[in-house]
Amino acid sequence: MKIAKVETRHCDAGWRNYHFVKVTTESGIVGWSEFDEGFGSPGVSQVVEAMGSKIIGQSADDHERLYALMYALTRPAAGGVVAEGLGAIENALLDAKAKGLGVPCYQLLGGRMRDRIRVYWSHCGTWRINHPKYYPPQITDLDGVKAMGAEVREKGFTALKTNIFMHDQDKPAGWRPGFASPFYPELNVDRKVLRNLRTHLEAFRDGAGPDIDILLDLNFNAKTEGYVKILREIADLDMFWIEIDSYNAEALAYIRQQSRHPISSCETLLGLRDFLPYFKAQSMDVAIVDAVWNGVWQSMKIANAAEAYEVNVAPHNFYGHLCSMMNVHFAAAVPNLRIMEIDIDRIPWDHELFSHQPEFEDGHIVVPDRPGWGCDPVEEAMAAHPPTAVTGNSDWAMRKT
Repeated sequence: MKIAKVETRHCDAGWRNYHFVKVTTESGIVGWSEFDEGFGSPGVSQVVEAMGSKIIGQSADDHERLYALMYALTRPAAGGVVAEGLGAIENALLDAKAKGLGVPCYQLLGGRMRDRIRVYWSHCGTWRINHPKYYPPQITDLDGVKAMGAEVREKGFTALKTNIFMHDQDKPAGWRPGFASPFYPELNVDRKVLRNLRTHLEAFRDGAGPDIDILLDLNFNAKTEGYVKILREIADLDMFWIEIDSYNAEALAYIRQQSRHPISSCETLLGLRDFLPYFKAQSMDVAIVDAVWNGVWQSMKIANAAEAYEVNVAPHNFYGHLCSMMNVHFAAAVPNLRIMEIDIDRIPWDHELFSHQPEFEDGHIVVPDRPGWGCDPVEEAMAAHPPTAVTGNSDWAMRKT
């Protein structure tokens, strides 16, 4: 099954764009993957197009060989957007290979461990505060946070994840200095941040009730001192995990030692070599793996290494429905799964852009048995929603702080 073309496709997803790789084979089988270049990763499309040209005429079935070839061609600049581009191509090759065999992608990964996967409602409250134009109803106060907690429970989900917000002002606003919003490069955490965070979490607990798991994502929004201050402030709250990004494995291990809550991390790491120092330092309780960035096949290697260190994994997933399906196959195949991230709030035209949408049962996502990822982008719908110029977090630094 020789590769005839490797192309990228793009469309409008409201406050960001969706991005796809399309691998067309000489036999007519098309493999798809979804990637992202709005989350601090400009230029992934160029990597896909440059590296895709190197594998024309070769067999899509030999995805491991092709990944090794592309890695060798980019070895001096391995990592970053280069690694994300290779992962995007790998994922499209897996889809094509599975479709050629007439099997779901999880069969290529060793088979299905489970037929449904527990999920948590990610960016809960976050999208409705940050992007109310696309995710109504807008949350304007703590009563809105409380109401959303109740909505999670009423819709049958069992877990939610939220972020840091400032409520003691005219309207709630996200606090993301790690992403330049506001631009405070020192990343200090003061009493106001602590007070607002605790108030936000307590409102969610009041609305969700005692049986919903609450997860908190702190991202890159503090340094070691600030993370420890936050953990001490919320030590008495009932939390499923605290998610922390740090590029220093020893610093994160120290933070974990100070925490009464489980620590999750590593969603921005690329390749097994990046993960190994964190495993060796026992830096986190749960390793978050971005299979969209790394490629699902490479992510299985990371998950296998995590298993050797007695660590469970959780997919990083906040993109379109195709990414969710890619992560579902990854989550279905790994033995050491903790839980899966997914956004339940969607833009109004999401259902038009994909051939299939996730199916939920009792707070779980059902693993599809359709060939490949079981979800394709709809090119006609993409053409009706052309990509916009500025999306994702690329405009955060331009906003007033």
